[in-house]
Amino acid sequence: MTEPGLEDDEFESVLAYLKESRGFDFTGYKRSSLRRRVQRRMTQVGVDNHADYIDQLQVNSDEFAALFNTILINVTGFFRDPDAWEFLREHVIPALLAERSPEEPIRVWSAGCAGGQEAYSLAIAFADAIGVDAFRQRVKIYATDVDEEALGQARHAAYTPAEVEGLPEAKLEEYFELQGSRYCFRKDLRRSVIFGRNDLVQDAPISRIDLLVCRNTLMYFNAETQTKILERFHFALAPRGLLFLGKAEMLLSHTRIFEPLDLKRRVFRKVAGTTAGYNHFVSTGLPSRRPTDMSGLEELRDSAFSASPVAQVVVTADEVVALVNQQAEIAFTLSDRDVGRTLWDLDVSYRPVALRAYVEQARLERRSLRIKDVEWRRAGETVWYEVHVNPLVNRDKSLLGVSVVFHDVSWARQLLTELEHSNRQLESAYEELQSTNEELETTNEELQSTVEELETTNEELQSTNEELETMNEELQSTNDELQTINDALRDRSLELDELNDFLESMLTSIQAGIVVVDAEMRIKAWNRGAEDLWGVRREEAEGAHLLNLDIGLPLAELRPVVRDALADPAFHTELVLNAINRRGRPAVVRLMCSSLRGMNGQSEGALLLMEETPQTP
Repeated sequence: MTEPGLEDDEFESVLAYLKESRGFDFTGYKRSSLRRRVQRRMTQVGVDNHADYIDQLQVNSDEFAALFNTILINVTGFFRDPDAWEFLREHVIPALLAERSPEEPIRVWSAGCAGGQEAYSLAIAFADAIGVDAFRQRVKIYATDVDEEALGQARHAAYTPAEVEGLPEAKLEEYFELQGSRYCFRKDLRRSVIFGRNDLVQDAPISRIDLLVCRNTLMYFNAETQTKILERFHFALAPRGLLFLGKAEMLLSHTRIFEPLDLKRRVFRKVAGTTAGYNHFVSTGLPSRRPTDMSGLEELRDSAFSASPVAQVVVTADEVVALVNQQAEIAFTLSDRDVGRTLWDLDVSYRPVALRAYVEQARLERRSLRIKDVEWRRAGETVWYEVHVNPLVNRDKSLLGVSVVFHDVSWARQLLTELEHSNRQLESAYEELQSTNEELETTNEELQSTVEELETTNEELQSTNEELETMNEELQSTNDELQTINDALRDRSLELDELNDFLESMLTSIQAGIVVVDAEMRIKAWNRGAEDLWGVRREEAEGAHLLNLDIGLPLAELRPVVRDALADPAFHTELVLNAINRRGRPAVVRLMCSSLRGMNGQSEGALLLMEETPQTP
């Protein structure tokens, strides 16, 4: 048999294993009832000791669900304890409505909702009080439980005839639809009831609640845990918020934070100006104050959170939306109706950035994360966010939830963009300046080269000029020489002219005909005597071939004589020829033919001297 002390340790090891492996913390539950339920489940599976039962949990994952169903006794029903619900419908709800304007939203929390009957009972009560249309517009009921299986049943809202047996027939017809063998709560009203997992011991409470219903749940916890949960309830309730408990829950030791409105029906009101539970959710760095100094602190805190200039969404450890401020509502189209819904059911969970991985990382690592350069296009404009994901923990380092803060850094992004643009412009200007400098350097080098070339050209021109001056002097000298030669030639020309005139005068003065031919027998000279003898003018004769002239000489006899004169420089002969003169009369011509010798002693032509001799009668 196991000793009592050892058995307690083994039982605590089961609770520790449940907390570590599945996140369920049952250490705050009453040990006597908790031990009975675990022992009942061990008997059902045939296990004698707690160590073996831990092994059973490790090898059979389905055993967890069976154990939780045994521990979490989901005993509930529609309008369970009718007298208390009647008081709620006739007195509590009308008073709550009277304190609010007709358009003001109403937030209700059903904690420990089990299969959802309690939450839907609240929906029926409020719909009866303000009408179905107003209910859909104003009322939001957040129903939470730690049992996922029970929450699944609650979301389906389908109940057997036995489960709705206590409802009047009129209410069944008005609020339920018969589908097969089950009664389903109206879909249009079901949208106002939001279900989510929430551990009253570990998770952060939902805030700004007007009516909090937690019936027959606190009795399963020990006194210390009850105090902790009630402090969370006090934090969750709005000023003058109401708390509706079960029969066995008295709150006799918590009159400082709750005052009874009807102790018999277990209806309590939040005491204003108290700070119970704030230590779990508000920084302990504030200086301590007397309770009388804290009046209105909760409203101030809520207003400060709501008016924060940055968008912020706070979710519980179970990823249920607990708080949303005004900036988040404006930026991401959120409203009070979204509080209590699972974060992943909302657009903000993936727009402007997918948050799931970051939220999970913040929860696991217990450290803040920062997501930079989050771009979101909305309404034709681009908004840039820097998102901070911060885990929220209590003094015991237990996770209460996660805060997601969206810092609008569009202005900084714009400044950064403008700065980058300016830097690019500066870089471009610098590059252009650098290019201009290089071009100037190149131009300078080209100019330097051009100057050097010009200097070289100048030197060449200088040298050429000197050469030209030298040539000019030479030309001047040559010109002087030519001038001298020209003068000499002029003198010689004059002499030649005089000689030609003399020769011409001689040829003209000689009465006999004189003919000079060159080596080709072309006539070079034809004097006046030849003109008179043969009747051919000088202009006609000079340049013509001697043998082609139509004169009265016997050319057949003359040809060999001229050829001999051309061939022999020393040739000279004289002969008499019968010819016909210019008058057409026969004449005897005495002809002398001599070779015309040049300076070199060679024959260059022939000289013919012709004279008509008188004939004897």
